[in-house]
Amino acid sequence: MPERSGSDRIIAFGDVIDDVVAMPYGAIRPDTDTAASIGFRAGGSAANTAAWLGSLGAKVDFVGVVGAYDFERHTGLLERAGVTSHLRAHPTLTTGTIVIIVEGEHRTMLTERGANTELDPVDVTTELLANATVLHLTGHSLLNSAGSEGFTALVARAKKAGARVSVDPGSAGFIADYGAEKFLAAISGAALLFPSLEEGRVLTGLTDPAEIVAKLAETFPTVVLTMGSGGVVIAHDGTTLTVPAVNSPVVDPTGAGDAFCAGFLNEWMRSGDLARSASAGAKVASRAVGVIGGRPQL
Repeated sequence: MPERSGSDRIIAFGDVIDDVVAMPYGAIRPDTDTAASIGFRAGGSAANTAAWLGSLGAKVDFVGVVGAYDFERHTGLLERAGVTSHLRAHPTLTTGTIVIIVEGEHRTMLTERGANTELDPVDVTTELLANATVLHLTGHSLLNSAGSEGFTALVARAKKAGARVSVDPGSAGFIADYGAEKFLAAISGAALLFPSLEEGRVLTGLTDPAEIVAKLAETFPTVVLTMGSGGVVIAHDGTTLTVPAVNSPVVDPTGAGDAFCAGFLNEWMRSGDLARSASAGAKVASRAVGVIGGRPQL
């Protein structure tokens, strides 16, 4: 069971995004029109996890950066989800935007990070960390002006304050572009790692789920490998366990991993039981794929 400190709060630090979700009615036709359903949703991996945590009743703080024009809107959206918002408004950069093309259970994402490039780990203050049991980070948070040094320093500060650090790597493409060894070095010190199967393959160069978690467990105390409908494989303290997925119709897979992290961390804070935590995460992920966008419908 995680050591508890302060008021058992979770801090999520990372991206806030405006998602443009396009769902074509048929195959996309180059150089001409393709009819589609297009919606606008608030997103960003870390912000999504914070929103799901808030919807579950967890005490959660979110730290991130948005364009000044969007500050009140995004603050309000987070707070309506039960999140205590610590957004910083950037005076010139716009809020990050992703165009998400959803085709069945697959997504294509076109990303402009915008104000997220100015994420600063020092915004996660000593006062916030003093009241936190968990600091949840996402891999894309490395893509900021403070770089890996600032990220690593934040992990060290959190551990010194008594908070456990969890990391959601972000995406296989991001890790491949950033460099797997460089990424693993930057997040060294994290207590929990939440890779997807594809992210795990990029991080280790291995393909078998059991081998992937065993390799990553050499560095991280708890590794939680998510495999969509294939369920979850967990490595902890020399043991491996599997937990089945909660299968449900997929409307939009966006944010399923973010929701899983929220469900897992919420239960882990309560019980410390890894199997129960993974089952809770799977249940929340099954809810996430049933809605358009990456956050709970309020």
